[in-house]
Amino acid sequence: MSLNRTEQRLFDYVQRHAEERQYWQTKVQSIAAGEGDRHVAATRLDAELWYYHRERSGVVPELRDAAHREGLARTSMKNLAEYLLRLWAPPPPKRPAPPAGGA
Repeated sequence: MSLNRTEQRLFDYVQRHAEERQYWQTKVQSIAAGEGDRHVAATRLDAELWYYHRERSGVVPELRDAAHREGLARTSMKNLAEYLLRLWAPPPPKRPAPPAGGA
C-alpha cells in the first residue's frame, strides 16, 4: 500500500511522537472494535485523520510548512486509515468455512 505525501507526512509525525502514537493506536482499536465493518471503520478514521491533520497543521512546524506550500485542500486519508487498521487493530474474525460434503 502506498500513502500519498500528506498521509506519509502525518504517519511519520505520529510515529516519531510516542504520545501521539499511543493516542492513535487506542483510537484505531476503539473504532475497529465499535464498527462491525472494516470499510466503515476506515471511512470514519479517514475523516478523523483529516481533522487531526488540519488541527496539527496549525501548530507543528513540519506540517504547517507543508500546508503553506501545498495548501489544505481536502486530501484522502483512506489509505492511511486502512494501513493503521492493519497495523494496530486486531484482525477481523475469519468467516467459518462452508460445510464440506455434497448436496
